[in-house]
Amino acid sequence: MTPFASDPNATRGRLHPEEESAFRSPFQRDRDRIIHASAFRRLKHKTQVFIEHEGDYFRTRLTHSIEVGQVARTIAKHFGLNVELTEAVALAHDLGHPPFGHTGEEALQRLMAPYGGFDHNAQAIRIVTRLERHYAEWDGLNLTWETLEGIAKHNGPVTEPVPYALAEYDAVHDLELHTHASAEAQIAALSDDIAYNNHDLHDGLRAELFSTDELAELPVLRDCFAEVDRIYPGLNYYRRRHEALRRFFGVLVEDVIAVTRANLDALQPLSPQEVRDAGRMTCAFSDGLWQDLKVIRRFLFERMYRAPAVVEVRREVTQVVEDLFPHFMAHPEALPRQWRKDVAETRDETELARIVCDYIAGMTDRFALQSHAALERA
Repeated sequence: MTPFASDPNATRGRLHPEEESAFRSPFQRDRDRIIHASAFRRLKHKTQVFIEHEGDYFRTRLTHSIEVGQVARTIAKHFGLNVELTEAVALAHDLGHPPFGHTGEEALQRLMAPYGGFDHNAQAIRIVTRLERHYAEWDGLNLTWETLEGIAKHNGPVTEPVPYALAEYDAVHDLELHTHASAEAQIAALSDDIAYNNHDLHDGLRAELFSTDELAELPVLRDCFAEVDRIYPGLNYYRRRHEALRRFFGVLVEDVIAVTRANLDALQPLSPQEVRDAGRMTCAFSDGLWQDLKVIRRFLFERMYRAPAVVEVRREVTQVVEDLFPHFMAHPEALPRQWRKDVAETRDETELARIVCDYIAGMTDRFALQSHAALERA
């Protein structure tokens, strides 16, 4: 490994000391615990863009996380980073997403505004440090400091106001929120961007929200389609767009590798801490490609995320969350038995709201819809 890679033998350890494995590194154990977590399995039925039941071919949070992990492993290996830590952060980065994707998150943000707010990154920390309750000696997964740091700040330093769920844990286990994360976590963040920029285009085409011809007019993609047409003239419609999106995917990965290499050559870090203290993201897109991606994201926003059919579903599922939250606040006895013990120990409305929020945020799309249907029948 390179000198700026995170060394599992030099980890800052776990909040609760435990005997390490004789055959798995600390970061490998973190990755394995994340994969076996209940919250990770539930990502199978959580929205990426389209509601989970709208079709088997669209991405879910689980398939998205797997794609992010694949990209992250590739780039981390190229730079001699710790692949297991990179993968752990990549697989855990979306654990805190509620049902219905960003629509559900926006609804919970409004509902939780009087109680400290809601943020999916902070909720991921809450899940892996508190809400996963399987081990005899501690709540959560007892992950290493490096993995928790990566989940908390893979997108950069956390600025004020720090989300409640993150501030609560940081008070007992300092994650140094003011600095950047390790190179491994930064790679995981860029891999998230690469994965969703690619697969949202693919899913939008499959949903017929825009055409291949429209896509072929966008920056970067224009060149990708031109190359496919030059090499494979008259190619079948579906194969043509797949080949073009393959090349688009490759452009994003190659750009991140080139820019990150240049940044590392300039910085010459001799430790992971020097990457954290660099004052900027070391792993990044080039300015030119970033501007092109902004154009593509605006296209997706207008033609996909705010398409009339999507907006209508967003309205419906927003109402689901907005109905469930006050119901459980008024009737906490309706929560499952394992949640009622926490309710019995609450001291005020804010603590109750956090329990209700945790419960709703952990729901899958289908379970939230089923719970709402049951509420309407009652």
